[in-house]
Amino acid sequence: MPAMPAMPVMSRLKGSPLVPATVLVLILSAAAGLFAWSYTYTMANPTPRAIPTAVVGPYERERARAFLQAMEQTLDASVEVRRYATPAAARRAVEEQRVFGVLQARDRGRTVTFDVSAASGATVAEVLTDAAREAGARTGTAVAVRDIKPLQHGDPRGLTIFYISLAAVIIGFLGSIQLSVHAKGLKPLQRIAFTAAYALLGAFAVAAGVDWLLGALDLPFTESWLILALTLFTSGMVFSMFDALIGRWAILPTWGLMVLVGNPSSGGAVSWPLLPSPLGTVGRWLPPGASVNAQHTAVYFPGHQHAFPFLVLAGWSLVSCAVFLAWPHHRRRGRRTGPASAGDRPAE
Repeated sequence: MPAMPAMPVMSRLKGSPLVPATVLVLILSAAAGLFAWSYTYTMANPTPRAIPTAVVGPYERERARAFLQAMEQTLDASVEVRRYATPAAARRAVEEQRVFGVLQARDRGRTVTFDVSAASGATVAEVLTDAAREAGARTGTAVAVRDIKPLQHGDPRGLTIFYISLAAVIIGFLGSIQLSVHAKGLKPLQRIAFTAAYALLGAFAVAAGVDWLLGALDLPFTESWLILALTLFTSGMVFSMFDALIGRWAILPTWGLMVLVGNPSSGGAVSWPLLPSPLGTVGRWLPPGASVNAQHTAVYFPGHQHAFPFLVLAGWSLVSCAVFLAWPHHRRRGRRTGPASAGDRPAE
């Protein structure tokens, strides 16, 4: 019998598991490098840029102007001065998170009281405190620094909000991945309902663990729970959207959007005035940044909550749900992987 001709190399590789395995090796290697790069770039060496700061008092006098200039030189950045008529008005701006500190000149600029707000951003408060003291030493100005909005005792570095938001983001899309693998037969509306269910239960577990069990943060429980639930749901639906659009590679854009870009630029670990400018701007429009902003205000600035972070989370959720429900490929796949209908059953 004549020997069979050797199959072309491409034909032999077409059904081989070696091809997807090789692709995954390359993707995971690149992802590891990008992950380390993105977090190091944003967090390893935070650099101050324009820091909004309230000023009260005679800052038009020469000594006061010299103090501000010395602060800018110390920071190697611009102190974005915002003038207020009274200390009460400046304090209100701190509560509304429009400024990170209040400089009040006294004795014709010879003395400065600097009120910082660690709750507004521990890293920014630390940077401003060091800069003010150095500027005072350089200009001969007496500087008194006070923390008018300290962090809670169980959260001395102000990182707990970042951690719980990070947990909500990651568990949110991991839960959706598991539904796509282990519950393929779910119809689109059922998939959304189960995503909402694990979002509510998971958020409750996170909030209860951090507040009731560990006592790390004294949360406004209902508000914090719902923010975490909305974050979990949004993250899960973002993956579901990409799953409908590109199938098995959906983890790539989800990971890139939520983890590589979203979490480092959220302002949770490093406040936005210390982030690279593009990330400080983009981060507020992504789910991780919106979650951190809403949670941060709920915990430390009650009564001054903003609508913007909720609109961001709701917008991502609505768009993701709409794409997930409308994309024809997903519907065909859902019907194909669901239980067989009576017409599809083999004749007995």
